[in-house]
Amino acid sequence: MGAQTVLVAMSGGVDSSVAAALLLEQGYRVIGATMKTFCYSETPGHARSCCGLEGIADARRVCDRLGIPHYVFDMEEAFTRDVIDDFVAEYAAGRTPNPCVRCNSNTKIPDLLHKGRQFGADLIATGHYARVERAAGGGTMLCRGRDAGKDQSYFLWGVPRAVLEHLIFPVGVLTKREVRARARALGLATAEKPESQEICFVPSGDYADFLRRRLGPDHPALSPGPIVDAAGATVGRHDGFARYTVGQRRGLGGGAGRPRYVLAVVPERRAVVVGGEDELYRDDVALGDLNWLAEAPAAGEMLHVQLRHRAPAVPATVTRAEADRVELKLLVPQRAVTPGQSGVLYREDRVLGGGRIR
Repeated sequence: MGAQTVLVAMSGGVDSSVAAALLLEQGYRVIGATMKTFCYSETPGHARSCCGLEGIADARRVCDRLGIPHYVFDMEEAFTRDVIDDFVAEYAAGRTPNPCVRCNSNTKIPDLLHKGRQFGADLIATGHYARVERAAGGGTMLCRGRDAGKDQSYFLWGVPRAVLEHLIFPVGVLTKREVRARARALGLATAEKPESQEICFVPSGDYADFLRRRLGPDHPALSPGPIVDAAGATVGRHDGFARYTVGQRRGLGGGAGRPRYVLAVVPERRAVVVGGEDELYRDDVALGDLNWLAEAPAAGEMLHVQLRHRAPAVPATVTRAEADRVELKLLVPQRAVTPGQSGVLYREDRVLGGGRIR
C-alpha cells in the first residue's frame, strides 16, 4: 500500500508551513491547499491578511521549497454564507461573534476534507496548536496543544465530531519556538513571518466600517441610541450598539465619577447598558448552538469551561443540560461574559464540546 495522502490547509504562515514539512518527514504524500475566501480587491489592506494574496504567494513558495503540489480553492461563496454573513448577523443582534470558530467549524476543516477526497486524500491537516488522540475506549478525542501559551483548541469546538478521525495537527506537540526553529532549519520563507492577529476579512481592524458597508449606515445596529445604567436611567448617547461589546470601556464618555464599562447590549431598545467594573462579574453562563466532540455532560457534572481564548478555564457545575442549551454555575466568577463568544468545555486537557454564550 502506498503512502497516505493528506491535504494541508496552508494560510501562508509559519505554523501551516511546518505542518506540511513534518508530514513529509513522517512519510505522507502531502498536498498544499490555500482557500480563497473573499474578494481581496474590495478589502482594504488585503495583502497583509493571513488569507490574503500575500498568504497565497507565501504558501506557494513553501510548497515549491518542499516539492509538493499547491492548489488554491475558491471558497468565497461558502465562506460568505457561513462566516461573513454570520459575523454581520451576530453584531446586528447585539452579540460579539468569533469568526475563526465559524471558519474552522464550517469552511476550513469540513469543506477542505470534501475537497481533499477529490484528490484521494482522506486526511487533512492544519497548523493549529491542538492534538487529536486516540481515546482509551476507542474513537478519537480533541485535546489541548502541548504549548499552553499557544493552545488553539478553543477555536475548534465546533468541528463536526465525525471529522475528528480525519484530522492531523502536526505542530500540536511543539512549542512556537520549536516551530520557528524547524522553519529556519528547512529554509522556509515563512520562518520569521509575524503572526496575523486581525480578522482576515477585516484586515484594517475597523469592523464597524465593514458592518456599515454590509448593513448600510442607517441600520439600527449603527444608529444612535441611549446609554443607560442598570436601573434604566439614560446617562449618555451612543452612535450604534454594534460598536460596543461587554467589558468595553472606550467610547462611553466621562463625568461619571468612576470608570464605566459595558454590561450588556439590548438591541430591541438600541440601548447600551453600563455600570462599574464590579458589575461585570458573573457566576453563571448559558450556552446554545451546541456541538459535542465527546458524550454530552449531564446536570450535576463538574468540568472546566473557557469563556475567552486568552482566559483560563475555570471549574463549573452543569446546572441544566438539554439538547439545545447547557447552563453552568461558575465556581470562580468571570469578568465580561460576552454573548456570541464561545464557551468551551474541558475535562483535563480534552475538549468535550462547546457552544455560543447566550
